[in-house]
Amino acid sequence: MSTNNHFAEVVMITGASAGIGRATARAFAKRGAKIGLFARSGERLEAARAEVEEAGGQGLVLAADVSDDQAVENAAQQLEKEFGPIDIWVNNAMVSVFSPIAEMTPEEFRRVTEVTYLGYVWGTLAALRRMRPRNRGTIINVGSALAYRGIPLQSAYCAAKHAIHGFTEALRAELIHDKMDIQICEVEMPAVNTTQFDWVKSRLPNKPQPVPPIYQPEVAADAIVYAATHKRREIYVGFPTVESVVGNKVAPRLLDYYLGRNCYQSQQTDEPDDPNRPNNLFDPVPGDFGAHGAFDNRARKFSLQLWLNKHRDFLAGAILIPAAAIAGLLLLSRSKKRAHL
Repeated sequence: MSTNNHFAEVVMITGASAGIGRATARAFAKRGAKIGLFARSGERLEAARAEVEEAGGQGLVLAADVSDDQAVENAAQQLEKEFGPIDIWVNNAMVSVFSPIAEMTPEEFRRVTEVTYLGYVWGTLAALRRMRPRNRGTIINVGSALAYRGIPLQSAYCAAKHAIHGFTEALRAELIHDKMDIQICEVEMPAVNTTQFDWVKSRLPNKPQPVPPIYQPEVAADAIVYAATHKRREIYVGFPTVESVVGNKVAPRLLDYYLGRNCYQSQQTDEPDDPNRPNNLFDPVPGDFGAHGAFDNRARKFSLQLWLNKHRDFLAGAILIPAAAIAGLLLLSRSKKRAHL
């Protein structure tokens, strides 16, 4: 897929009404993209469309539930009818439950799996039905550090992210086998200041929070747009993501104990939560929450690790070329010394 801006990309974003999806829609809109805004809440999607148009893009509201495979297919049809062939598909929609496993219900496990894992599957299948005949297109699966390392109190969500990772790897291998020029990239996120902590279902005594350090949704959106326009296999966002992946490979048993002793407290604020507040597990919560959650005063607007990742080719050249020059000068010097002997 071309990475220039000489044409308007057609992009589908699931979970586009809030959080990372909302910020990603704005980021693509700045490129002049035509965007399918897919989520359950029509109210929030209309607000997202206004932001997209203000930023220079075009938006199409597609209010439906990603757990419904036919609804996902219908949305893809609507988007292509309105804006043309889909260039980029971003799977991002999610729900979660903060709860000890022993207190989870079968319905909760099923719902998180249907949205957070199967929603990605249905989105990918809808994208492939259109991209395979054209032999082009890009699929972005928004992942998480929790795809590599599960943590307590988010078992269903962690399991779904692990499933997405396995699904993505299997699909990538099949595309290689079929010699398809379709790109698929998984973007592994750190803790992000999104609205999910305002409406997620929770059995915790205090209000839930992302495990610090926390990043703003615009950092995540920057990584997604970069992944969609560069042929990368996988992108880690933030040093905490890298630490989680590497740490779990090096010392998984140590992490078991560390998380068991520390991760209950680190996922909660000091404020008591209302056990009867509305949650979005089965139905959207009314109101427009925007992209940011309640942690603006603690969230980072920049990731040095992501910047280094995006500029790795330049940085490698900046290091290797001088190193090669120095090595060449040393060899030349030695050769001259031997010639004088």
